Amino acid sequence: MPPLTDTLGTTQLPTADDAVAHTLLNCLLREVSGPERQTAVIDGHLLLRLPRRGLLLRVALRRTSLLGAHRFTGPVREQSDTGWTEVDWRRLAEYTRDELSLRTGVSNDEFLDQIDSSHRTLATALATRESGAEGLPDHPDYLASEQSLLFGHRFHPTPKARTGDAAAWQSYAPEAAASFALRYLAVREHLIAEESAEPGATAVLDGERGDVPEGYRLLPAHPWQYEMLREHRLLREALGRGDILDLGPGGREYAATASVRTLFDGDAFLKFSLNVRITNCLRKNASYELSGAVALTRVLAPALADLETRFPCSAMLREPAYRSLAVPGPDGTPDRSLFEGFGVILREGLSRRLLPGTTPLLAAAVADEYPTSAAHISRLLDGAGPEAALAWWKAYLRLLVPPVLSAYFDHGLVLEPHLQNVLICVDSDGMPAQVLFRDLEGTKLVPDHHGDTLAALPPEVAGPMSYDARRGWDRVVYCLLVNHVAELLAALADLHPETEADLWAEVRAVIRTYADEEGCPPRLAALLAGVPLPAKANLLTRWDRKADREAGYVRLPSPLAEDILRWGTR
Repeated sequence: MPPLTDTLGTTQLPTADDAVAHTLLNCLLREVSGPERQTAVIDGHLLLRLPRRGLLLRVALRRTSLLGAHRFTGPVREQSDTGWTEVDWRRLAEYTRDELSLRTGVSNDEFLDQIDSSHRTLATALATRESGAEGLPDHPDYLASEQSLLFGHRFHPTPKARTGDAAAWQSYAPEAAASFALRYLAVREHLIAEESAEPGATAVLDGERGDVPEGYRLLPAHPWQYEMLREHRLLREALGRGDILDLGPGGREYAATASVRTLFDGDAFLKFSLNVRITNCLRKNASYELSGAVALTRVLAPALADLETRFPCSAMLREPAYRSLAVPGPDGTPDRSLFEGFGVILREGLSRRLLPGTTPLLAAAVADEYPTSAAHISRLLDGAGPEAALAWWKAYLRLLVPPVLSAYFDHGLVLEPHLQNVLICVDSDGMPAQVLFRDLEGTKLVPDHHGDTLAALPPEVAGPMSYDARRGWDRVVYCLLVNHVAELLAALADLHPETEADLWAEVRAVIRTYADEEGCPPRLAALLAGVPLPAKANLLTRWDRKADREAGYVRLPSPLAEDILRWGTR
């Protein structure tokens, strides 16, 4: 694939200031001013009103979008008595805070600090860009794609917000191409908690060090997490008694992937807990998530086997085991902060599912608004014309869309195929040949299909593992079409703007084909008729300080209706 550069046609990477301002504007357009009909596109600019704050904002457009997910360029400006005055990202953040306070009647004293944190992380990443972690020769192109996401989610108000020691971030951040040795503990066997979905699943965890005494088991820890928990009283006491031995760092190096806490050694993945808030959430593996990953791997085996038989160029990376520390607290049960803090989920390695001769790439890197790695769609197409771009798109949609729809309609399985949960595996010509889905944390069961399975699980595990049919469908449509398909389509339309309606027509065609084969379920008929599409309300969710599971949706005008597509070609 061609080497990394900093341009997409004539489009340079934005400054941190402009990137933060554009992201806030995206959120306001999608969740606040757009639904209230306070926007217009006039003379190559987006006009956006904050009605409660009494402000009219303007930004120049690089390209408009049928979905309303426009591309911006340059600074945001506000209307004043003397004309249009530039608004920096801090003032725009304050205007956003004021509008949301007036709209909701509640305040959020974290909001501005989180936007500031996101700006600082982005500015640092832009100033200290690296090309990829050293010392991990396997799948270098894949790893570079994981570590290339400088800007993050463009419809999230604080995509790069992070708590924790700022000085430590560079040692563990994917944007800094971080790779490092793990910290290892030897733990007496009776203090190890683990579950496995298949024999031998924990072999990856057991084989890292040869200096584990008899009667002990090995527990790898993220070195940053260990530093954050090392003064925990129960941990210190267990170390003092010799129930836990600190073996120090060692073994092969692991590299940070896009999620920060999931590490990659060239094949296998380890998903650690981190007592750090990233975007919305504290990134700990809750106890129900540890058990839930293994339970889903076990109970979904027949459904996933059926999907992979019917769609042999798609697969899910399973999570067949977890391991953690079960040091008793005062009540005799495992201390929760240690159990969740040291919980590590084992995810299958790439070699288990990857088709020979293909290169996996993170979908978010392929679809990024700006080209920050060789994985970007502009690099894969390497100057090809619109016909080649459409051919690439048709091939990809036929790999991605049918298995996700079939999982929902045939198996009551809600996959979460957003851009960070899908790997696009390309052949030597850069053409899509396979898709890999990952991260069972977002995978849910619909109770109508899985009532017996859910009833057999502990309630604290079963509850977070399920969505009702409507909420599950909203999640599927949002992740598949709004977060994933629309964003990759936008990156293709940046290359060939005249093809946008044709690209959406291909989306409609692949849904239409699947619907015809399956008797056109009512939800698909509505989708093809152009009913509004659900988009997760990240700004409002963050403002209300809700968990991601409780996020609401706003509705976007759909570009899937046939008359809209005909209009888009005029």
